[in-house]
Amino acid sequence: MAAMEAFSEEAPNHEGAAAQRTPAHDAPPRPLYDLIEALFFAYRDFVGDADRLLIGYGFGRAHHRVLHFVHRQPGLSITELLEILKITKQSLNRVLKNLVEQGFIEVRAGALDRRQRHLYATASGHDFATRLAEIQTARFERALAELGPQGESEAKRFLDAMRDRM
Repeated sequence: MAAMEAFSEEAPNHEGAAAQRTPAHDAPPRPLYDLIEALFFAYRDFVGDADRLLIGYGFGRAHHRVLHFVHRQPGLSITELLEILKITKQSLNRVLKNLVEQGFIEVRAGALDRRQRHLYATASGHDFATRLAEIQTARFERALAELGPQGESEAKRFLDAMRDRM
């Protein structure tokens, strides 16, 4: 029991306890369950706001992601979109086909290389992408209001730090 107590985070801080503890570099990482769950629930609710609007069109989150990036980066090539989303051509084709058929995205041949395909949001796609962004912006604004004046820059810094570097 005393040996177990020495490794516990709750162990009393008495003489000898430091010598019995495993050095920090040898200890397995402590799961940050509170942060893991906070991020899970925040993401669930953040995308859930948009999900309720998407479902009325028969769309899902993949449609939202494609429309978002095409709207934000007019002329994006299919290759560039695949790299951003880290998905296969097969996955993109089904979603892109739906968005094109319903008039939210148009595909144009490249000016220099006619084999290249560039993506543009139509007027309907622009309006829909903007509505989705406004819904999600409202959630951000509510949360950022609680964080104070540096909240937005700190939140962005934190989220950027979470990303893999290429």
